[in-house]
Amino acid sequence: MRISKLFKSLDYILLIVVGLILVVGFFVLQSATYNASIKYHVNYVNRQMLWLAVSSVAFLCVLTVDYSKLSKYSIQIYLLNLGLLLAVLFFGTETKGAQAWIPIGPYKFQPAEIVKILFILGLAQFLRPRVGKLNRIRDLIPVFLYTGIPLVLILKQPDLGTGLVYVAIMFGMLLAAGASPILLGVLFVGGIGIVSLAIYSHYTWGLPLPLKDYQLMRLVVFVNPMIDPRGSGWNIIQSQIAVGSGGFFGKGWGLGSQTKGEFLPEQWTDFIFSVLAEEFGFIGSIILLILFLLLIYRGIMIATKAKDVYGSLVAVGVVSMFTFHVLQNIGMTIGIMPITGIPLPFVSYGGSALLANMIALGLLMNVYIYHDRILF
Repeated sequence: MRISKLFKSLDYILLIVVGLILVVGFFVLQSATYNASIKYHVNYVNRQMLWLAVSSVAFLCVLTVDYSKLSKYSIQIYLLNLGLLLAVLFFGTETKGAQAWIPIGPYKFQPAEIVKILFILGLAQFLRPRVGKLNRIRDLIPVFLYTGIPLVLILKQPDLGTGLVYVAIMFGMLLAAGASPILLGVLFVGGIGIVSLAIYSHYTWGLPLPLKDYQLMRLVVFVNPMIDPRGSGWNIIQSQIAVGSGGFFGKGWGLGSQTKGEFLPEQWTDFIFSVLAEEFGFIGSIILLILFLLLIYRGIMIATKAKDVYGSLVAVGVVSMFTFHVLQNIGMTIGIMPITGIPLPFVSYGGSALLANMIALGLLMNVYIYHDRILF
C-alpha cells in the first residue's frame, strides 16, 4: 500500500469539517472547565488534546487496513464486544450510578464507547446476506436477538444512553439493508408505547425494570421538569435557561453566567452544547449544527459510493451513531429529548468517547478510500 496515495485519496472536506468541530469543541471546553481546572488542578483542555493525539494515531491505523477484510472476523468481533461488556460488569468501577468504567492506571476507560464500533462492524456482516430479505417481522427477529444480547449487558450496567445508541444504529442499518420503513416505523412507535407502559406499571404496580430510579426519573421529568425542579428536573431547567439567555449573538466567550456560576450540571460533557449556546448564541449554535449536518451528509455520500454492501452498511452504522448522538445530546439540552448522558461527538470532554469517534471517522474514511480500490 502506498502511503502517498492513501493521503491523496482522503476526503479532505470531511476532515476539514471534523477539524472545525474539534476547534469549536476546544474553545467551548476551555470556557466550560475554567473554574473546575482551578478547583481540581486539572487542565481538561490539555487532557483532551492528549486524547486527541492518541485518537489520531488510532484513526491513522484504521486507514491502513482495507475495511472489507474485517468482515472475515465478524464472529470474533461480536465475541470481543460481549467480552468487553462482561469485563465491565465483573471488573468495572461505579461512577455516578453506573458501573461502566475500567480503571487503567490514573485513567478510566469506558468500553461502552468502543463496543459501539464493534457492534457496527459485526452487524454489517450479519446483515449482508439478509439485504433485501427483511420485509416481515420474523425476518427481523434474528437481528433483534443479535442486538439484544449486548443490549441486555449494557442495560445491566446500567447505561441507558449507550443502549439507545445501539437501537438507533440497528434501525439505521436495517433501513439501509432494505427493511420496510413502514414496518420499522410501526416497531419504533410500538417500542415507545411499551416503554411508556412499563414506566407507568413500575410506578403504579412496582414492575421491576433494569434501570435505576434516577434514570427513570429522567424519563419522567422529560415530560414535565417542574415535577421535580430541584432534583431530576434541575438539569433540563438550567440548561434551557442557559440556551435561552444566549440570545442571538451570545454573551461572549467565557462570559456565560450559567456556566461560570456552575449552575449547569456536567457542563463539559453532557451539557456542553448549553455552554456554546449561552456564550455564542443562536449564530454559534447554527454554525455547529451546519458542521454536523455536513459531517452526516458526507457520511451518507460515502455510504452510497461504497464498493460493496458491507462497506455501505458500515458507513451507515457510523452515520447513524453520529446522527443519534447529535440529535439526542442537543435535544436533551433544549428539553425535546430525555436526558440520557450521551456526549456530543468531538465536542464533549472524554477520552474514551473521542477515541471511539476518531475510530468511527477512520472507518468512514476507510470506506471512502477503498471504494474503487485505487490503492492496489
